[in-house]
Amino acid sequence: MDFHDTQFLYRLTADFTVVLHFAFVMFVLLGQILITAGAFAGWNWIRNFKFRVIHLASILFVVLESVAGIVCPLTTLEKWLREQAGQVSYQGDFIASWVHDMLFFQADPWVFTVCYSLFGLFVLITFYLAPPRRKPGQSPAEEV
Repeated sequence: MDFHDTQFLYRLTADFTVVLHFAFVMFVLLGQILITAGAFAGWNWIRNFKFRVIHLASILFVVLESVAGIVCPLTTLEKWLREQAGQVSYQGDFIASWVHDMLFFQADPWVFTVCYSLFGLFVLITFYLAPPRRKPGQSPAEEV
């Protein structure tokens, strides 16, 4: 494998990291939209215990890293991969470029912390108002 092949693999991995990051964001956002809609519509699946705990843990992770001033590990990984690929600014294929532009926009860090915290509060409120349910007869150890 020569140098250009290695750079290509780093760029491809960086693009994949952006898509993975986008998928995480969509899980949190769309998950909450569906949970909220499902609470009003009476959808039973939105009360799935594993789904709800993973969803809550996901947004709490984002809130905690934002409050602590920690840069998202996926962002850090992507930047490192781009450096290894020899990319000084974001470049990539159409989908990776579009996903990247959707994820990263400019604002002061406190704006993101407030937004993440308010969204996390909304998730917690929904967790309380439309709590997840365990299957009858299932112990907590069997759910995870």
